[in-house]
Amino acid sequence: MGLELYLDLLSQPCRALYIFARSNNIPFEFKRVQLMKGQHKTEEFRKVNVLMKVPALRDGSFTLAESIAILLYLAQKFKTPDHWYPSDLQKRARVDEYLSWQHANIRAKGSKVFLMKVLLPVLTGQPLPAEKLEFVIEDLNVVLKQFEEKFLQDKPFIAGSEISLADLVALVELMQPVGAGYNLFEDRPKLAEWRRRVEEAVGKELFQEAHEGIMNIKNLTADQFAPELLESFKQQLLKQ
Repeated sequence: MGLELYLDLLSQPCRALYIFARSNNIPFEFKRVQLMKGQHKTEEFRKVNVLMKVPALRDGSFTLAESIAILLYLAQKFKTPDHWYPSDLQKRARVDEYLSWQHANIRAKGSKVFLMKVLLPVLTGQPLPAEKLEFVIEDLNVVLKQFEEKFLQDKPFIAGSEISLADLVALVELMQPVGAGYNLFEDRPKLAEWRRRVEEAVGKELFQEAHEGIMNIKNLTADQFAPELLESFKQQLLKQ
């Protein structure tokens, strides 16, 4: 049994894994797990990841959850070019620093814009109040400023002159609010240039392919969800 990656490309971490593996010619079998259909809740998938979340990896009898752990596993097993996860201690520390920070900042705030702007109106049938949307966008703008000032600064990439795992993880997260209709790159030339460099480094065609679903997410309708998930999703979102 070869390497299997269990992914739904509507998920940011799944896209990061997909792009990383493809751009580094890592051979894998793409096991699609449709979150909206509840396929992550099946007993079959539970054998791969008891947490019932994507992404997940199976490599022979070995299974692994959590996107950052999977990215590091792939980088080291397949000996990908050093710039992805540098051997230089300080460059690697810059990558680790961003990956440690991003969960509660870029990921959390970007995901919330997506959830409030796209999913909540679909599931409730009601548009999100403008003041609530302004509030979540303001939260995202705060961490975007921190990202530019602390992590990007005046460098081409987060760890220096070459792309790393940190850049890929960062950009796929920022594409989530873009898919929701909030173009956060529009008035941020430094961020827009960094995006261009990241896309070119992994291959624009591959990047666009991975993001095709999320860029069309505004066509989402409630009937695309498994009925048993609708109410639980709605209640989770209303608590946001």
